[in-house]
Amino acid sequence: MRSGGRTAVRTDPVHLTISLRRGEHTAFFSESMTVGAMVETAERLRGPWAERISSDRKLSDFGTALGRRLPGPRAMGWTVTAVFFAVYTLVSLLRNDRMLNAGYDLGIFEQAIRAYAHGQAPIVELKGPDFNLLGDHFHPILVLVAPLYRLFPSSVTLLVVQAALMALACYPLTRWAHRAVGPVTGLAVGCGLGASWGLVTGVTKDFHEICFAVPLLAFSVTALGHRRWRAAAAWALPLLLVKEDLGLTLAAIGGYIAWQGLRERRTQETTRRGSPLLLGLAVVCIGAAGTAVEILVLLPAMNPRGGFDYWQQMPGEASSAGSAVGVAALGLQLFWPPMKWLLLFMLAAPTAFFGLRSPLTLLCVPTLAWRLLAGNEHYWQPNFHYNAILMPLVFAGFVDVLHRRTDLVPPPRRRGLLTFSAAFTAVTAAVYPLHDLVLPWAWRTPAHVRTAERLLARIPDGDTVASSNRLAPMLTGRTTVSLVCFGTGSDPAAPTALPADPPRWVVSDRHDPTVKTPCPVAQTQHMLRLYRAHGYVQMAEEDGITLLRRP
Repeated sequence: MRSGGRTAVRTDPVHLTISLRRGEHTAFFSESMTVGAMVETAERLRGPWAERISSDRKLSDFGTALGRRLPGPRAMGWTVTAVFFAVYTLVSLLRNDRMLNAGYDLGIFEQAIRAYAHGQAPIVELKGPDFNLLGDHFHPILVLVAPLYRLFPSSVTLLVVQAALMALACYPLTRWAHRAVGPVTGLAVGCGLGASWGLVTGVTKDFHEICFAVPLLAFSVTALGHRRWRAAAAWALPLLLVKEDLGLTLAAIGGYIAWQGLRERRTQETTRRGSPLLLGLAVVCIGAAGTAVEILVLLPAMNPRGGFDYWQQMPGEASSAGSAVGVAALGLQLFWPPMKWLLLFMLAAPTAFFGLRSPLTLLCVPTLAWRLLAGNEHYWQPNFHYNAILMPLVFAGFVDVLHRRTDLVPPPRRRGLLTFSAAFTAVTAAVYPLHDLVLPWAWRTPAHVRTAERLLARIPDGDTVASSNRLAPMLTGRTTVSLVCFGTGSDPAAPTALPADPPRWVVSDRHDPTVKTPCPVAQTQHMLRLYRAHGYVQMAEEDGITLLRRP
């Protein structure tokens, strides 16, 4: 009201109760307060509110300005892919030059691909005499590497191919995140996936067939995120040619498609192309049947022992019993010992644990289930190379949440999640082999490796060699290599005679760190004594490396 040309403020109490909250600052306006007291309270809170709003605006403006400078989704996807291809290749070659790869598994896969390159069956002497590698794991997709290996016959070719395939997984997820959420998110997701501990571990541990599965899964889950069901199924179908257990992941992708088909039927969103329900059910059947045929028929048919070598690593009789005690034991085995919890934590942390809110993350379940139930403790560890195939699934779940659950992840929270993801990736990058790029000694060839190269150069091309594990991949490209601990006798673990077809050369490295598998130290020493007893002549012994030749 006005009084004498001036504004007068009423000071009588008003009947009103209001509670305002902004962050940690809360204001209560009650009916006992006068209007003047309300004005004073509002002015007191105006400062913190204004500061917070100003901070949010500055951060948002910075993100907007950065987004304008970043390239489009396609260019960003290929740039991130190219960068990590170069990084993976460099780290892989640096480790190979320091003799950190081994016959198990780089040498094994080189022998198989070398056989494919010459139109032969993948006979791998490192696994045993006349051992067909398709009887160990079912991975005929390796034949695709053969033409390139024929041009460049070296274990380095396998490492470069693996680096390219792993890096390719960054492209679809970077592009999806860029288009669905924004360029900053696209860059964070692409770099987070490329530098993730799972992919880096897979790239830097020899060579494995699962390098084909990583990009296939990345393209498949990206198609799922875009609701392109046929494309998702087409990208996932080749998983049956990568490894026998991946048919279960294919079945899980089919289950996801079928579930989305059911949702479309309930909401009457079926398109002209028809519901994905039937497509999903067909993919489920193909995946489950493919795994069953490969494990029960194809692998035993090509295995020298006539069976599947990995049954014994599955749950034992106590866990597989039908009783309640057996079920309880199985459940305990799934989450014990604590190493398994560490693995689950490491899988969820790169996405700030928000990727778990997406059903796409459930595609990890088939792989995690057989690994956690297996009796081989190597399968539970975060440094197992099979974690690589889970990383595209985890990051796909993250993009899916950021895109579709804006109620859970508004822009301010999204910035926090991306920051946490980047920080976790940076910490793990310092622990896992990417740190080789900044360590001066990682760029130098150790004297022990130079000694090994000089001694192995005395072995002619095309000859036969029995080698220790770490020396094997230095020979598999030009000789026929078996393991030094192989012999014959009633007990394979304690051979009493030389191999049926004795090698011309024997080379053993006393400093080989793989002292338990595949060649225990005692067995290696026993075979060296047998070779010497049968007339093998010592040609050299230097820096722990022994070179013998058959007279």
